[in-house]
Amino acid sequence: MVSIWEEAFFTTQDVVIVGGGFAGLWSAFYLKKKNPKARITVLEKCVTPTGASTRNAGFACFGSLSELMYDVKTMGVDPMLELVAMRYKGLKRIQKHFGKRIDFDLCGGYELFYEPTQYTTNELENSARYLNALLKPITGAKNTFQLANEDLVKFGLSNAQHLVKNNFEGYLHSGKLVQQLMQKIQGMGVQVFNGIEVKSFAGRSGLVHLKTAQQLNFAATQLLICINAFAKDLLPATNITPARGQVLVTSPIKNLLFNGTFHSEEGFYYFRNLGNRVLLGGGRNTAIAEEETVDQSTSPFIQHELERYLAEIVLPNCKEPYTIEHRWAGIMGMGADKIPVVKKVEPGVFCALGLGGMGVALAPVLGEKAAKLLLEH
Repeated sequence: MVSIWEEAFFTTQDVVIVGGGFAGLWSAFYLKKKNPKARITVLEKCVTPTGASTRNAGFACFGSLSELMYDVKTMGVDPMLELVAMRYKGLKRIQKHFGKRIDFDLCGGYELFYEPTQYTTNELENSARYLNALLKPITGAKNTFQLANEDLVKFGLSNAQHLVKNNFEGYLHSGKLVQQLMQKIQGMGVQVFNGIEVKSFAGRSGLVHLKTAQQLNFAATQLLICINAFAKDLLPATNITPARGQVLVTSPIKNLLFNGTFHSEEGFYYFRNLGNRVLLGGGRNTAIAEEETVDQSTSPFIQHELERYLAEIVLPNCKEPYTIEHRWAGIMGMGADKIPVVKKVEPGVFCALGLGGMGVALAPVLGEKAAKLLLEH
């Protein structure tokens, strides 16, 4: 039972957003910005949004060379460019709104190529030239990608054969970004509840009524579902597939040689410096079926693979002793293709899902699209 004073928290809302990660928070921001009088509540089932928003690698990226070339082959040029434009625009918005408050740093993004590789030097140069021409209207740069093999020795990456640089990528602090977004929307008048798990919803008398595990009643004119990898909990028919991404972080390493974000194998491996520590994630491509799970524990198989990659590729010449100090996993949501889903599900119910492991960059644009859709209905 709630008190008469607590009833103020549970009055009927204009919009309830289920999911307090990047997609939900950015959607709330744009809804409130476009309609300041709207009564909006965000419900997040955990203390922090522990799908992928606060459990990723903290990259500010929009796609490596090999990943974008793969997307051209599998999706076509126009969908690839649509995705890159959304990601790039999203990163610019993050930088504009929060910048140094979230440790945002365009320190440079790199992609490693090592044997066996399908790319010779000429093939890399041709691919870079091809993508640069396509991406110039988006980034405004003549050379988004450029060969940077001269940096391999400087970074201590001597086991790699080639290095491609992208000056428009970098890193940020995902936790601080969530904090800043929450503070921003709360300051605008959005109500945020953490620790509230929505179990089901039903339309009745022109409203959407929500049942929660905490037996608290919420009702709204519109419901927006932004739980991405966990979408099947509320939308069983959705085609969003969970994908676990695992990460490890080393102890401090004296004289760590590199600064920046790095990818390889079409983005399936990724690492960066975290001060003088190494943060490394990925390896999902070695066990795709096993990693299609919502289990947030780490697995010995993937962690062993990450440790192998760390020793052989990231730190092949490291003479300093180090240990693994942190390990965790986050759950991404993969759609049928890489284009996120923003749509009406049924009267009064909408969803914004399928960020495909690029939620940091995509969510600002996805949130604006979701807000526009709700305001049109």
